[in-house]
Amino acid sequence: MQNFSSSPKEMVASLWRNRGLIKALTQREVVSRYRGSVMGILWSFLNPVLMLLVFTFVFSVVLKARWGSGSGSDASTTEFALILFAGLIVFNLFSECINRAPSLILANVSYVKKVVFPLEILPWVALGSALFNALISIGVWLIAYLFFFGVPHITVLLLPLVFLPFLLFVIGLTWMLSSLGVYLRDIAQFIGPVTTAMMFLSPIFYPVSALPEEYRPLMLFNPLTPVIEQTRNMLFWGKLPDMTILLVYLLAASLVAWLGFAWFQKIRKGFSDVL
Repeated sequence: MQNFSSSPKEMVASLWRNRGLIKALTQREVVSRYRGSVMGILWSFLNPVLMLLVFTFVFSVVLKARWGSGSGSDASTTEFALILFAGLIVFNLFSECINRAPSLILANVSYVKKVVFPLEILPWVALGSALFNALISIGVWLIAYLFFFGVPHITVLLLPLVFLPFLLFVIGLTWMLSSLGVYLRDIAQFIGPVTTAMMFLSPIFYPVSALPEEYRPLMLFNPLTPVIEQTRNMLFWGKLPDMTILLVYLLAASLVAWLGFAWFQKIRKGFSDVL
């Protein structure tokens, strides 16, 4: 039985070695998602536009919501929609990968039977597809900000500093869940409610400061919290990222990525027997 390396070096080497295949499969997945529709890939742009319009209408006209609370909050309702949408960009990237992960290998059984196919790249393909949608949504956000408030902050160029560790965290979880999903089919049913709960337990619809003091430390244990907060700060308020938080997150995310990869490599030998 073939042994698969699970070293951190192999994790990086596999990505580089198969970069062409990952790119091709990601492009095929993005295009196939809209194949047969009249407007095709244009929907990848229209969907976030429609979502932002709905948020703006609901929160500015119906709910008249404002960000934060108390006398220190002077954000308009239009700002609320953009602030909310910024948080959802991060969450949607996370949920798209995590919700797909348990059935990722099951949906590609034909690749499992091919000894020469590098199964470990399938989570990268799923992440690439989700990242494409996230980039389109960021583009829509920037256009909306330009329309309502003027030129976006220069700090938007620093977003990769926040997204790099976040992507490592997501790919680690995707490796782990995709491999477990082969053996435990119930995981697919369990993940949906978990990601829905995380949406409401993350500071997307409210700032961390809106929570009672005793609950705020618990919110910081949510791995989405620092990414959402940093992304929102850079996009909307033009604040520089907190490098200490990013460094700690990068170290933790790198560990999660390696553990997920090592777990995937360890149990992949049994995929063909189960499938």
